[in-house]
Amino acid sequence: MTQTLPIAPWRVFAVEVRAVHRLSPSFVRVTFTGPDLDRFADNGYDQRIKLALPPPDRREVRLPDGPDWYARWRGLPEPERPPIRTYTVRAVRPHLAEVDVDLVLHGDGGPATRWARRARPGDPIAIIGPDAGYEGDHGGIEFRPPATGRLLLAGDETAAPAIAGILERLAPDVCGRALIEVPKAEDALPLVTPPGVELTWLARGSGAYGSRLVPAVTAAAGDLVDDHVPVAAGPVPDVDIDTGILWEVPAEVPPVPLYAWLAGEAAVIRTLRRHLVSERGLDRRAVAFMGYWRLGRADGS
Repeated sequence: MTQTLPIAPWRVFAVEVRAVHRLSPSFVRVTFTGPDLDRFADNGYDQRIKLALPPPDRREVRLPDGPDWYARWRGLPEPERPPIRTYTVRAVRPHLAEVDVDLVLHGDGGPATRWARRARPGDPIAIIGPDAGYEGDHGGIEFRPPATGRLLLAGDETAAPAIAGILERLAPDVCGRALIEVPKAEDALPLVTPPGVELTWLARGSGAYGSRLVPAVTAAAGDLVDDHVPVAAGPVPDVDIDTGILWEVPAEVPPVPLYAWLAGEAAVIRTLRRHLVSERGLDRRAVAFMGYWRLGRADGS
């Protein structure tokens, strides 16, 4: 008798590029297709996935499959090991066997950016993503829809696809702000938002990362939190972003006046974390901080 293996939350999808659309100077949308993408779970919000890219000087991606794919991937010789990068799902169309991923073009320093600039229909790749056949929690979603209070979403261009996915799934009565810092004014994309959520695109131009986002988040937090509402004041331990990962996400959000979700460059997010929690006194149980990447490190490209 053949034994049926249990379905795992995640699986490797062998796919190829169906289409490439340049959305703006800094964003490119890649549509993937594959024979089993009808099994890709459409979870929405900020669902993370991983893209396995072709190794240098190779076109094909040979990624081990099965529950132990990661250990087998690490065991591959360096020239044969596909680089893996984390991204956010932008759209899923199971009936068409399609998945969209929006990529940010960071110059030409990292393997993902180099691949995105050269991607053409038919290019093979692999996606590690959620299997719709699994009936439990897939993981990879950090946003928690607030039951009460207001909402603050903020991030740089690397967080824009996640913020877009969150906005599309929000209940129509949610109120709050969404702030996205991008390199150029032309990077502002049309997004679906609830009537009560104000979306603001912040063009950074020649300014430093966070130069527009930090003051905008500071002002928004002041507007969204009533002075008479008690909050949990007190400093929080700082994070050494050169040796550790800034990733602090509540599992459950209590009834609070403000729920905040912030992602982007680690040093900028650390500054916002310090302001919102240590200085303004927001409840740590209702604030998600994620350092998606670190300035000067190509592994986030």
